[in-house]
Amino acid sequence: MDEAIRLYEEGKYEEALDALLNLDVDSDRYSELSYYLGLCYTQLEQYDEALLYLEQVVTAEVSFAKIYQSRMILGYIYAITGRYRLAEFEFARLLEDGYESPKVYCALAYNQYHQNNIAAAVTNLQKALQLEPKNPTALNNLGFVLAEKGAKPALAVRYCKDALSANPESATYLDSLGWALHKAGNTDQAQKVLRRALELRPEDQEIREHLSVVTREEAV
Repeated sequence: MDEAIRLYEEGKYEEALDALLNLDVDSDRYSELSYYLGLCYTQLEQYDEALLYLEQVVTAEVSFAKIYQSRMILGYIYAITGRYRLAEFEFARLLEDGYESPKVYCALAYNQYHQNNIAAAVTNLQKALQLEPKNPTALNNLGFVLAEKGAKPALAVRYCKDALSANPESATYLDSLGWALHKAGNTDQAQKVLRRALELRPEDQEIREHLSVVTREEAV
């Protein structure tokens, strides 16, 4: 087991997985084996296998850290595969179990937003900011949600600017600010900000679409 963990920590995920699959462990270490199998499969983007093992971890008697990380990864896998309701369950369960943090609130809000439960998403982002008023992820996401729904555009811009101040070269934060500026009617500045975001992440289709919308509306 120790050798497999070392391989995992060195980023040798396929080798670590092979080592883990060939282990014959006692029952008292099976949860640890499941945990590292889940981590390896996640890193290798073999998500169905990862889910199988991580679900075993969260129902076992293991440490706080392993349960927290396993539920976070489960939520992440469900989210990126479009299973937002299942992802929401994982993050809500963490909060019910007392694992309260800005990261969990932001993750929960993300999945609620994608289910068009905007009021709940805003509420949970506000809870994240109550715990950590300068949390850039919460500031950015709240600004974007408010801008996207056309609610309080000036406040949306302020939240996005506050997030960007923590990481001025974040394409994600620049995109949110550009979109909020657009919604607030500041088209010229929105274009500048969105162009900068696209320079930083030219492959990002959402940034490209936002810039296209802003440019097209200015031309009308």
